[in-house]
Amino acid sequence: RIFQAVVSCIGHDGTIYMIPKSFESKLNKLMTEIQSNFKCLGLLEPYCWKKGEACVIRGSDTLWYRGKVVELGGGTLQVQYIDHGCVEKVPQCHLYPTTLYTDTPPFCIPCQLYKTVPIGNFWQQDAVHLLQELLTNEEVEIHIQELPDNPWGKLSISLYFDGMSLSSFMAYQKYCVVKDCLDIPKQELLKGDISVLPSYMLPPLPVPGDTFPVRVTHFVSPKEVYICFNPSENITKQSAAEGDVSCNLESESLSEALKWCNKNVDSLPLLSNFRTEMPCLVEYKDGLWYRAKLLSVEEFDPVKILIQFVDYGNFSVVPTSKLRHIPHHLLKYPVQAVRALLAGFKPPLCDKNVKRIPYCPEWSVEALWAMMDCTEGKQLSASILALSPEVTIFLYEDDQKLVHMKLIEMGLADLDE
Repeated sequence: RIFQAVVSCIGHDGTIYMIPKSFESKLNKLMTEIQSNFKCLGLLEPYCWKKGEACVIRGSDTLWYRGKVVELGGGTLQVQYIDHGCVEKVPQCHLYPTTLYTDTPPFCIPCQLYKTVPIGNFWQQDAVHLLQELLTNEEVEIHIQELPDNPWGKLSISLYFDGMSLSSFMAYQKYCVVKDCLDIPKQELLKGDISVLPSYMLPPLPVPGDTFPVRVTHFVSPKEVYICFNPSENITKQSAAEGDVSCNLESESLSEALKWCNKNVDSLPLLSNFRTEMPCLVEYKDGLWYRAKLLSVEEFDPVKILIQFVDYGNFSVVPTSKLRHIPHHLLKYPVQAVRALLAGFKPPLCDKNVKRIPYCPEWSVEALWAMMDCTEGKQLSASILALSPEVTIFLYEDDQKLVHMKLIEMGLADLDE
């Protein structure tokens, strides 16, 4: 009920035609036999074709394929390549009627996604185009969920490409609705039947007005940062050379829990269900795995996902092979990085720097680098001005001087009263 297959075609109605890998050798043998039996150019004299009639079709690659007539019309006929699923119009001279090979069932199997309802009850054209782009000639994993009522009906399946559930992917793209989420990872069900997507907890925030130590973990722009409270207690990069970690997961720190996950990462399955804000583990460029959340699909061929490392704030676009299910006990630790806006300054009215931050063009790249230089390796502190609508802070250097004053002096920002 679980096997590998190659998607040969996506029908105009969204039907998925796939050829099981186990059928490939038999199909290749049949194709060789057809080529040896048909060396003609097609049927040149007039012939009265019938709908549903078996034939062989001379393809654009000059090979002969098994087919059947789907629709009649003038000098061209609409035919289906029964071993691949695709339908096209061809001139009658590219066909030849035959009763040979009719005892051999088609090698491709028409399928539909199990309990997946397209928006409007039929697949929209842009959804079909996306399915064609994603799946045609790709090797996928098929899970049979339900057999058709008749032998020529569609097989109901769950399909996984690059480790990803096609149903959840298309639902994420808002092309369909999945009636029940069979693709929810088992790890999410360890604490019972979870119908709501699990999420990370936010850390308790200091009282507004109090000054407290912080560490800047990521700059989005000179004015938007991610900070960590109590940096002395914060997580640090794990070292693979460090000693054994206690197995008492309930009492260990987040750092110890991540070390345990990195030692046992091969036992954690790759992510197959993709939803916005979904917690996961992601492999960083240092080869270690960190807590993160999914944000959006950035590329389709191959599929790459935009994620955010929740304990640092930085973003990355990664292939699905770098995403794994997060053990449930890692969700009990609050995220370490909190997004905050810096108060007291604004972009300068007159800024001659040509190079701008692409996603935040009101700021120059030089201003961003200057802010990073002002904070790197320094003991910083902050005080909260507001908690809503967004966390807004003053950020101080170790001498209690406001960090942004350096930008004011350099002409890279203006004071904001």
